[in-house]
Amino acid sequence: MTTFGIIGAGHIGSQVARAAVAHGHEVVIANSRGPETLRDLIEELGPRARAATAEEAGAAGDVVVVSVPLHALSQVPVEPLAGKIVLDTNNYYFERDGHIEALDKGETTTSQLLQEHLPTSKVAKAFNHITWSDITTDGTPAGTPNRRALATSSDFSEAAAFVTAFYDEIGFDTVDVGPLSESWRVERDRPAYVRRQNAQELEENLAVANRLP
Repeated sequence: MTTFGIIGAGHIGSQVARAAVAHGHEVVIANSRGPETLRDLIEELGPRARAATAEEAGAAGDVVVVSVPLHALSQVPVEPLAGKIVLDTNNYYFERDGHIEALDKGETTTSQLLQEHLPTSKVAKAFNHITWSDITTDGTPAGTPNRRALATSSDFSEAAAFVTAFYDEIGFDTVDVGPLSESWRVERDRPAYVRRQNAQELEENLAVANRLP
């Protein structure tokens, strides 16, 4: 059993919480409005889940999921996440986040920005290129023909391995994109983004992606 600290209780964060609880893990989840506003979600998730502040969720998690808007990355606590695997679900929406020159020019990636903010953590890209509702509905057992695949990316092999194992547990194959510097291949507006694809199709879509879509 793994305890997931989840910072951000929007669509993706809540669905990852549901998937984790459904497979016997525990969840400590936070949002920007305070634990008391998560009462309905915690009631739905059941006894394996509790609400907390972002600092408390980060401290409690064996693994931490960061699922906040990109413009709020600076608010993610640093010290409670030190030494931990951190799953980054983020995407860059300039309409929401404002323009970030380094992203607009293809000089960095969203996950690299989080890794820079969390220098003592082990960031891995996860769950950013799947429609949130599909996380708990599209998984199938290992070996299923045409099983859906999701990508991960990390500068730390143990972080990528964790994502691979968790994906498999909840019903997805994995394609490892490589270091975070390559994670742009699965970002918004690329061929692999929010598309149902098996591992071979995902590899093909990653290969044909342009750095600047």
